[in-house]
Amino acid sequence: MLRAGVLVALGGAAVPLTGCDLFDRDEEPPPGPDPLRPLLDESLALAAAHRAGATAHPELADRLGPIAEAHTAHAAELARVIGVPLPSSPAAPPTAAADPAGALADLRGLEKTGQQSATRACAAAPADRAALLGSIVAARATHQEALK
Repeated sequence: MLRAGVLVALGGAAVPLTGCDLFDRDEEPPPGPDPLRPLLDESLALAAAHRAGATAHPELADRLGPIAEAHTAHAAELARVIGVPLPSSPAAPPTAAADPAGALADLRGLEKTGQQSATRACAAAPADRAALLGSIVAARATHQEALK
């Protein structure tokens, strides 16, 4: 009888541990990267492209400098919203076209692509992020005009 009591006690103790273990295995997978991370990286790349254009063509610095600053400000705000530190710079430094007109055309193209990606991100974003993304879309549209 003593043996039976020990087996029941051990068996009874083993079942709850096994049962609890089964429930612990249903952990949620770690969250993936924030969907705004590509927009943050793109903002930094756009800022770097404008700075590269200003360096290559000093006569454009007054036009390109404020646009680069706007992209940097957008990147800082996106980093804050996402909860990550602001990266220092994009992976590869951009190069500017040889002539000022070509540099402006290239930057307009980058701004247009950036506006399209920001528009897609805005359409998919929850309401608490839509205002920020909408302002980025509008800024990128304005930048295209400023580069004409």
